[in-house]
Amino acid sequence: MAQALMNYLDPGAIILGVRAETDREVISLLAERLHALGYVKPSFADAVLARESQLPTGLPLGGVNNVAVPHTDPEHVLKPGLAFATLIQPVAFANMEDPDERLPVRLVFLMALNDKDKQVEMLQEIAGAIQSPATIEALIQSKSVEDVSRLLG
Repeated sequence: MAQALMNYLDPGAIILGVRAETDREVISLLAERLHALGYVKPSFADAVLARESQLPTGLPLGGVNNVAVPHTDPEHVLKPGLAFATLIQPVAFANMEDPDERLPVRLVFLMALNDKDKQVEMLQEIAGAIQSPATIEALIQSKSVEDVSRLLG
């Protein structure tokens, strides 16, 4: 099932061991990478940040290591892709189920999709790929794009 993730995840958009203080920093870093690789328009980063402040995407997994899946509207996307970051220290993202709650996040999947119907599908793919705490821990410890590909492929 997770194979679909690797179809969208550009090796150039996988950034391991990111040091960031804020969710904005992480999103901006990943958005810049997708922009440099030709996936998104220059407006993409600001659109994702604006959406995140209204509709947060922190995914509570019930532990200390949670996941965030920021994204925005299709008009900012040139072609579908995913960017992925592992964070050295947890960064607080607002909880999608309870926006007042801040979740410690260690994995971020930035979705750039040009088809709104695909967003739910992709969220389900990501949720499926990260169901096991062991997989999340292994992703956090990943040292290479190959490690990530193996875990998500």
